[in-house]
Amino acid sequence: MGKVAIVGAGLVGSLWARMLGNRGHEVVVYERRPDPRKGPLHGGRSINLALSDRGWKALERAGVAERVRDIALPIRGRRMHAVDGTRTFQPYGMEGQCIYSVARAGLNRILVEAAESLPNVSFEFDHRCHGYTLAEDHVVLHLEHQGEALNLEVDRIFGTDGAFSAVRGRMMRNDRFDFEQRYLPHGYKEVPMMPGADGDFQMEADGLHIWPRGTFMLMALPNPDKTFTCTLFGPYEGPEGLNHLTNDAAVQAFFEKHFPDVMPLLPNLLDDWNAHPVSSLVMTRCFPWNDGSRVALMGDSAHAIVPFYGQGMNSGMEDCTVLDALLEADDSWDQIMARYTELRKPAGDAILELALQNYIEMRDLTGDPGFLQQKKLEARLQQKHPDRWLPLYSQVTFSHTPYHEALARGRQQQKAMETIMEAPEQWNHFEDDLWMDAVLRELESLHAADA
Repeated sequence: MGKVAIVGAGLVGSLWARMLGNRGHEVVVYERRPDPRKGPLHGGRSINLALSDRGWKALERAGVAERVRDIALPIRGRRMHAVDGTRTFQPYGMEGQCIYSVARAGLNRILVEAAESLPNVSFEFDHRCHGYTLAEDHVVLHLEHQGEALNLEVDRIFGTDGAFSAVRGRMMRNDRFDFEQRYLPHGYKEVPMMPGADGDFQMEADGLHIWPRGTFMLMALPNPDKTFTCTLFGPYEGPEGLNHLTNDAAVQAFFEKHFPDVMPLLPNLLDDWNAHPVSSLVMTRCFPWNDGSRVALMGDSAHAIVPFYGQGMNSGMEDCTVLDALLEADDSWDQIMARYTELRKPAGDAILELALQNYIEMRDLTGDPGFLQQKKLEARLQQKHPDRWLPLYSQVTFSHTPYHEALARGRQQQKAMETIMEAPEQWNHFEDDLWMDAVLRELESLHAADA
């Protein structure tokens, strides 16, 4: 089966180790950080994760889904908080559809232990990658452990070592390798919301709570221990920039002005605020995702995105699903790796764009009356014509449509909806369903024109 090295023991790396282990490969996972199961966490992001259909498919394929269900909390939709205290609920999809909130550390532990339970999979922590060297019939992985250099011959390397990947760093020296990195001009900071006096959640636990405020927002996702992880996303600079929140008085005034309803639920706000750093949001794109038949990138190593569609983890897990399916064909590794890049590169670019768009939607539009009306109309359209209309969010979250196909279809749907949203009086202000045929005809026309 061959000897495989995976660089990075995060979510994608440990899941991929399990999949390869299931196929009989001898797998060693190398991670630069200490074992996350021993002692405190060392670096890395802690934003709660939103697990949806693409992720569940990968977990089921690897045989670990049932273990994950024990730590996953169902989230049925967005719970919106206006400044004046008005609250609204926006369901994510059809009745019974939901995403799931999972804590990164707990999920990572499950995946590492599931992979490590196989006799042909092992993990080596405190091993820093310094690149690789291709040879004719193998590849040499260059590592450092406790100050000692290690050079290991393996058949294949998979880089799952995150947005600042050392494996990708070596690839960047290849001729005609394209790479782009940029930062969102916004950062984030987290504060926990502890359980109430009765030991229960202080807010509804079935929703992603959002306080949209134009150029910034607060959001909160529930955890199994009855806490919420609250995250403030905002610009680094500007009138409401994070750069102004440098002392207790400024933080207190900011939250009292913009999030008055959450203040009683965060009695330790100032201590928690001071204990957590402001973190940045980086995006990367590259091409190709493979170096011949010997090396490939997966997850954030290939396509780091911002977290606003809840698809960062799911897209990385889908990398595993796609590559695992390619292994079922009786193809050469050259063909498998080339096909993997061909299939996943357009999807990676598309979900980056979708995530950026969704940040604007969550931050700016979720309280806009026109936006909310369109969402309700689309839900009605889907209810009546489920075979002809699937909203963009549902395509991304509750289907396995490739991201780039969903993005293209979503643009067509938006154009079709605009034709009736601009003239509500022509359609009896949508009191009946006559407008639906016009939207569907326009959608079919746009689809035919783009075919």
